[in-house]
Parts: sequence; structure tokens; C-alpha cells
Amino acid sequence: MLLKSSENLCGNWQEKVKGEVMKKHLVVTLGCEYGAGGPVIGKLLAAGLGLELYDRDFIDSVIERTGVSRDTLDKANSAKQVKGRSLGFEAFLGPRYEDLTERIIYVQKEAIRKLADKSSCVIIGRCADYILKDRQDCLNFFVYAPEHVRARNLEEELSVSIEEAREMLEHQDRLLHARYKYMTGTYRGDRRNRHLLIDSSVLGWEGTARFLEQFVREKFAELQT
Repeated sequence: MLLKSSENLCGNWQEKVKGEVMKKHLVVTLGCEYGAGGPVIGKLLAAGLGLELYDRDFIDSVIERTGVSRDTLDKANSAKQVKGRSLGFEAFLGPRYEDLTERIIYVQKEAIRKLADKSSCVIIGRCADYILKDRQDCLNFFVYAPEHVRARNLEEELSVSIEEAREMLEHQDRLLHARYKYMTGTYRGDRRNRHLLIDSSVLGWEGTARFLEQFVREKFAELQT
């Protein structure tokens, strides 16, 4: 499933979905590798279950409303030199950003907890699986795909060469792994952090979303009334 067809796919999905909305409170977190279709799969999953969707952009907008500028947030989100807790984001941003970076992390955690409390939802990225790890009403998924599949998706969506696509993947993988390690002290794809890891290239994005939806419904079947 190519990235360029994602909007049509989501629109068509909402028209086809006829399943019942989940009646009890539940939260699904969805981590993903860059180019594996996670954001689209998350939208389809939320639509299929009738849940609110909170993606990275939405969560960042919540952080912005606390007074953190978009420029500062972008710098924190692109701290590509961060390699673990021992360095911290300040290694890339400089000392004057240190307090703001910790503030961003604190606000992000609080925002995700409040969103999870507010309504049943699907939350994409932003270390939500770790932040909500103590909740009993939460399922944590991670979507990945082979590198050549992800590179091909980026190549076609962004009209870049396959070499450029691979460079983008390498950069984003390094960045996202560093962010997650800094926030959690562990690794994004660690099976111990998730209830299910799934290769989206096997069933395609729509098929993956359907599979995850059925997984959620099976898990929470006893909560339905």
C-alpha cells in the first residue's frame, strides 16, 4: 500500500465500516517505523473501532498550547545527536534548551495521560506505550516493515530516488530510536514493550488495520455489554 493513496483509503474505510463502537473505555497505542504505514493504519483502526484518534501532530499542538514554540518543539523533535539518557536532548540543543526540553517531555506525558483518561482512543507514537504502561485498559502495538518496502513507499510518495529514500529511513530510524531510548530507557521495537508487533507488508495497510481491530475486539470482548 503506497503512501500517496492514504487519504482515499481512509475515506473509503470510514464509508465501509459498520462495526459497533466499543462501549467500554479502552486505549490503543501504535508505534511505527517510518514508511511502514503506521499513521494510516492508526486512522483506519480508530475509524473501525469508533475511537478518537490522537496522532503526533495533535499531541504536538497540545504541547504548543502550553507556550512551547513550534521552533523549540521542532528542535527537540529533531535532536538527531541524542543517543541515550546519558546525553539528553541538551547535547544537541545546548544548555539554554535543557529546561525547555524537560518541560516538553513533562507536558507530553501529561497530555497523553489526559487524552487517555478523556476518551477511548488510538494514540500514534510519542512513547505513549511507555507513558501508559501501567494502564489495564491499554493495548500496545508496533508496526514495522522490511527496509526495502519502506524505501519504496517513500520513493513513490515523495518522488525521491531510492538512495535518497534509504538515507531518509536511516536518519529517521536513528532519530526515533534515540528519542524513544531517551524517554524510556529501552528500545522501540522491544517485544516486551508491546502486546503485538506486526509487519504491515504482509497484509497491507488495510489488512493490517483489520487484523488489529479484530485483536482489540477479541481482547475487550468481555467488556462489551
